[in-house]
Amino acid sequence: MIEISNLSMRYGDLLALDNLNLEIAKGEFFAFLGPNAAGKTTTIKLLTGLMAPTEGEAKICGFDIQKEPMEAKKRIGYIPDVAEFYGKLTSIEFMAFIGELFEVEHEEARVRTSKLMDQFSLIPYGRQRIENLSHGTRQRLAIASALLHEPEVIIIDEPMVGLDPRNARVVKEELKARSEAGVTIFLSTHLLNVAHELADRVGIINDGKLLALGTVDEIANQFDSSGDLSLEALFLEITGDSAS
Repeated sequence: MIEISNLSMRYGDLLALDNLNLEIAKGEFFAFLGPNAAGKTTTIKLLTGLMAPTEGEAKICGFDIQKEPMEAKKRIGYIPDVAEFYGKLTSIEFMAFIGELFEVEHEEARVRTSKLMDQFSLIPYGRQRIENLSHGTRQRLAIASALLHEPEVIIIDEPMVGLDPRNARVVKEELKARSEAGVTIFLSTHLLNVAHELADRVGIINDGKLLALGTVDEIANQFDSSGDLSLEALFLEITGDSAS
């Protein structure tokens, strides 16, 4: 599970995240929504330990990401919007590297790699260097590698970027299946239809403040003034963004 308490992040005079408090339960599929520069990516960087907060704390499965980073991080599968790789490695070599990094037993890592590469249509690219792969193929490799150690918490920033409809469907089905099996999912996305389709709850953030939290119906009951219960209409009304 994820526990966020009084989390704030300041860049000079800019308060990018303002006193965020949030609990996401085991097995919950949570979607984090907001316009550009709302505070979504800052939150993800704090949750994954890529940055230290100005104030507050974040815990992954009970472990403080700042005070107990190794215990917290080994329980996380992180999928960024633009993944970084060792480009000279092949896809299979990279998966083997991830397995060693997370101390997955060698034979188990091999079996999981084979399954994941088949699932995400990566087998034809197994012997190719990553630097020669397309953006969409790299994104599928990033997702497969993040799942290799079977994390308890998956944190995702725009996972559908570069994916064709077939592979996007495979990713959505896999994430939903893992959530139903007890894995906690934290998904940041601009795709409101994906959030509506998959999430148990959504949070809407803008200017660093969490403005709405709950199921789509709960948020609609609280904010809807037009009778239109679509998530898009709610998002635009809550964020005050009539242009997107």
